[in-house]
Amino acid sequence: MAESTKPTSPSDPLTLKDAVRSARIEAAERTGVVVDMRDADVARLELLNEALDPVFKDVPEGIDLFDRGISRGDTPRLWLDVVAHVAMGRDKRMYRFVQDTRYGRTVIAESYEIPPIVAAVTRYIARRLVERERALAEGPGETSTSSATTIKRRRRWGTLRAFLLGLIVGIAALFVLALINTH
Repeated sequence: MAESTKPTSPSDPLTLKDAVRSARIEAAERTGVVVDMRDADVARLELLNEALDPVFKDVPEGIDLFDRGISRGDTPRLWLDVVAHVAMGRDKRMYRFVQDTRYGRTVIAESYEIPPIVAAVTRYIARRLVERERALAEGPGETSTSSATTIKRRRRWGTLRAFLLGLIVGIAALFVLALINTH
């Protein structure tokens, strides 16, 4: 009687070889699905990138604030600059426009459609251009001088406070020592 390596019913135990083989097949199928989903994300981001072409053509020459491109990592992203990008949401249909800030990521806009995201990106680009103009208009001397003056003033007050606190604590310590020595 020859034994079969494949189970004849669900209650029959699998051999390790068969279990490994079926696990490999399942992993390959999942990998194929993940790759297909990632390709779909990249295709959607490319459509958004094409819709943004007219907006980026209006950015004046010589302004290097924006560096647009699609990264094709585990999570495909359409980068607009160093801190802002568009990625697909968890359901893989929603566009999420986010900006990295010092307090974490901020979602600027979310939509299933391209036009609202294009409008949000256009507003973001306009704000960045205005910030750049203000920074250039203030000049390097004005902002650094006022902030340096403020920092010096705070240091002086901090030093004075520390000296007064030390003086009060010292006098109190001498008073306590005088009371202890008299008894």
